Amino acid sequence: MSAPTEFVTWFRSAAPYIRTFSGQTFVIAFDGDVIEEGNFTDLTHDINLLVSVGVKVVLIHGARPQIERAIKAKKLKPVMSSARIRVTDEQSLTCVKEANGRLRLEIEALLSMGLPNTPLAGSPIRVTSGNFVIAQPKGVINGVDHLYSGDVRKVRCEAINKRLEDGELVLISPLGYSATGEIFNLTYEDVATEVAVAIGANKLIYLSDQAGLSDKKGNLLQELTTSALKLQAKNKTKDPLQDRIKASLIKASEGGVDRLHVIDRKINGGILLELFTHEGIGTMVSRDPLETIRNATLDDIGGILSLIEPLENEGVLIKRPRENLETEIQKFTIVEHDGLVVGCVALNPFGKEKIGELACLAVHSSFQYAGVGERLLKAIEKNCAKQKLTHVFVLTTASSHWFLENGFRQTNLTALPKAKANLYNYQRNSKIYIKTIK
Repeated sequence: MSAPTEFVTWFRSAAPYIRTFSGQTFVIAFDGDVIEEGNFTDLTHDINLLVSVGVKVVLIHGARPQIERAIKAKKLKPVMSSARIRVTDEQSLTCVKEANGRLRLEIEALLSMGLPNTPLAGSPIRVTSGNFVIAQPKGVINGVDHLYSGDVRKVRCEAINKRLEDGELVLISPLGYSATGEIFNLTYEDVATEVAVAIGANKLIYLSDQAGLSDKKGNLLQELTTSALKLQAKNKTKDPLQDRIKASLIKASEGGVDRLHVIDRKINGGILLELFTHEGIGTMVSRDPLETIRNATLDDIGGILSLIEPLENEGVLIKRPRENLETEIQKFTIVEHDGLVVGCVALNPFGKEKIGELACLAVHSSFQYAGVGERLLKAIEKNCAKQKLTHVFVLTTASSHWFLENGFRQTNLTALPKAKANLYNYQRNSKIYIKTIK
């Protein structure tokens, strides 16, 4: 496939996401390492693109490496409590304020460049900051006074949402202000969580130093439910930052944020690859499973057509007019993944002969090896049993091996109901396979 053709294919597949995301609010959180490593310039391209398609963006930055460098420069001794939290005294607070101030100005400058030599040149992002976060001291934990280290007490969500509605990008530093005029050092994870929940964000996205969340063997977990993440989070790791991100994801999800993502910050275009492709590149967390198998409705016809039309054009499936789909939609079962129809199948029952025909089995190209076909087959077999059918058959020209691998055996016309056998197309010369319903 040529590069232009690949772009067209990708852009078409991204269209549903663009339509869905327009008008939504994303909170994107990252530590100061993104700036240290020089990756933020690439990130500004992705952020600008999100804004250009109508996404409202809130950026929450951390500043750990910058604070540590400032503390070291002043020859101060960093103090971490047993709770793995920085103890911020007056001298350290000066470093915290200086590091965050410099970092915020640097981020604003990079976001204001207007992206020269790109299609988005001349359209700089309007950035706003402010005292959006009210904080309170952490107090004494395990006998240690954390002094100017604090927690988020309140988020001025109305002020943030007003800036977003005005088309501005909101940039928030991990600092909080008290009613008495004090400043507190906050974790950026705490700020990201509380802001995302308070403003009703649709997504909370973390740019991490890892590919995403992993299982015990180090394998990337592409999808997780909140309940599964809670079980995983019970086992603390040696990385307090990853543990804080997990805690943040759980709290944000339970607070109403629909989707949560963890992405490798070192991948150029990582946000776009995660949000605008079916496969993604990191981990996505949701309250409910992303995949559902259900009976199709008239609203699913567009999704079904997008699956079967390429196969019809290749001659793998017989062409079905849209009108036929509308009248037979009750026969279809679909697999839906995060709102996208990724698989479909139909069952034509012949009640008198106690046999059913499996028809119109199609799976999205991005999910070919994800077990979607097998799950659809199980749904059809369950449906057959419910209708007291003893066998299911299929006519195929291209998927013989798959059906054999899934318990079918080859047969001939005599095994088919007479009504179906009389319609057999000898020109297509389809092979016939049958399976016993147990």
